[in-house]
Amino acid sequence: MGMGERTVPYQEAWAEQQRLHALRVADEIPDTVLLLEHDPVYTMGKRTNPEDLPLDGTPVVEVNRGGEITWHGPGQLVGYPIVKLPDPIDVVAYVRRLEEALIRACTEFGVQTTRIEGRSGVWKLGAEIPGAVVDPSQVVEIGKLTLRMGLPLGIDPRLAGPEYAPSNAGQRGDDRKLAAIGVRVARGVTMHGFALNCDPDMTYFDKIVPCGIRDAGVASLSGELARPFPVGAAVDVVERKLAEVFAELPEPAVAAG
Repeated sequence: MGMGERTVPYQEAWAEQQRLHALRVADEIPDTVLLLEHDPVYTMGKRTNPEDLPLDGTPVVEVNRGGEITWHGPGQLVGYPIVKLPDPIDVVAYVRRLEEALIRACTEFGVQTTRIEGRSGVWKLGAEIPGAVVDPSQVVEIGKLTLRMGLPLGIDPRLAGPEYAPSNAGQRGDDRKLAAIGVRVARGVTMHGFALNCDPDMTYFDKIVPCGIRDAGVASLSGELARPFPVGAAVDVVERKLAEVFAELPEPAVAAG
């Protein structure tokens, strides 16, 4: 939709999302994903805490996705999939597909990433601390889990399977989030999506508590690779991995008539 010298204002992208969402609900277009770079902007989901907002009064756009506050801007690849989900609607499975596509892309870039119990998004784990003693109070109880997209969940074994690293209870250094995910599903069709930090100005994150998480950090591909990694180097791979993962999604039912 716009990258490099043509960054996209948030409200312009939001209007286009809404237009495409209505068309997808009506089965007038196939599943679609918008890929872009935004002008610098802070957005806040429905679970944002006031204490996580910028301390200097920087304006924040309130949006109707799950999750909390984050930043978008140049150097960050943002994706807004407009996808009709099959019945029964499974938002957790959808988020995991987004994560899977980004994890596969990061592997191709040379950065090994994972999921972490209790936290949506794509993560680079902190280094293991020799002799560390795990703090039991910090261990995630899967049966009471709430993902950082605003959806309280019951017991689901998928959230504690081999795809997830254990929650950091003091056994390693700070984990670092490479990609944030916040979604909304309306009338069976998704909106909002993901943001992959390629080579942004990371100081924008210093003004907020990203995603409301105080015990972890934020990372970029350029920082992990110790070399410049612009959005243009990521977009084709991310597009291909999204196509791979969503090709595995069952076709949604089409209403009769």
